[in-house]
Amino acid sequence: DKAPLSKSLLLVPSAISILLTLLFQHYQKFFAYNLQAVKEDFQIWRLVCGRTVCLDLKDTFCSSLLIYNFRIFERRYGSRKFSSFLLGAWMLSALFDLLLVEITQYIFGITISNLPSGFLGPVFALFVPFYSSIPRVQVTQVLGHFSITNKSLVYILGLQLLTSGSYIWILALSGLISGLCYSSSILKVHRILCVPRWVAKIFSWTLEPVFSSAEPTNEVRVGMGATVDIQRQQRMELLDRQIMMSQVAQMRRQRQQQGGMINWNRLFPPLRHRHNANYQDHRPSEQGIPPPTEVSEEQVARLMEMGFSRGDALEALRASNNDLNVATNFLLQH
Repeated sequence: DKAPLSKSLLLVPSAISILLTLLFQHYQKFFAYNLQAVKEDFQIWRLVCGRTVCLDLKDTFCSSLLIYNFRIFERRYGSRKFSSFLLGAWMLSALFDLLLVEITQYIFGITISNLPSGFLGPVFALFVPFYSSIPRVQVTQVLGHFSITNKSLVYILGLQLLTSGSYIWILALSGLISGLCYSSSILKVHRILCVPRWVAKIFSWTLEPVFSSAEPTNEVRVGMGATVDIQRQQRMELLDRQIMMSQVAQMRRQRQQQGGMINWNRLFPPLRHRHNANYQDHRPSEQGIPPPTEVSEEQVARLMEMGFSRGDALEALRASNNDLNVATNFLLQH
């Protein structure tokens, strides 16, 4: 839902890869990422074909799972901004591929004529915003020391993809560098390599209705677990959080009725009142209230990128003592 570009990248290249592997093996040569042909014969079209479709089904499977997990960025940024990131990362990683191959040949004397095919550079580039902007939430612990978080599965898939080929580390390194360059506010690459608004409108009129999906109607949304036991544990944790939040809401009502000093509605206003409440008109007296905690603007910007308003982000971070994970979890659950 709300990720038509991710759905198209998940379905179309995977279908072409399966067809090339099972039925049309004699056409695989046209999708080979042959750098020697690009440099010596100026076959620029190989950059398009060789850097779009995977010829190895293992790479197809891992990259498809990663694109599925990275669909959160399209929902957060919008399809146009997400496609601009992919386009910029794709163009920059193509340049860095050539540079890294030349550097490897100059330093180690290794001549590399072919690299693994597929949409791998932008996939590795998406690890940069995933690492920097997605909050880390602990799910469980293994042996009491190793933490399993909501991001562990994605990192494991990236490691599996990194070890699937001999020279895929070049694609991974060029993708990470291109992701850093595009996300950097100093280089301003995102202002140059972006999808024009009129192009985005054309694709939204033509292709978005084809790949759009209806909003899921599940009662609750629970993250995917590797086993049935993990799924059951996740559901129990979700129920525990719901019970805890209902208890907090009950305590909040009791303190309001008793005229307590702490006004929890001011710290964490419900969603139905967030956009209509006027905090200037309903501030409690300043006696007995500690001075507000200094809030990091970087953390406020991260919460605003997730779709929360600046007022909600400031209140949540102040109440959670600048703990981004606690503030994010509370805002998501309210």
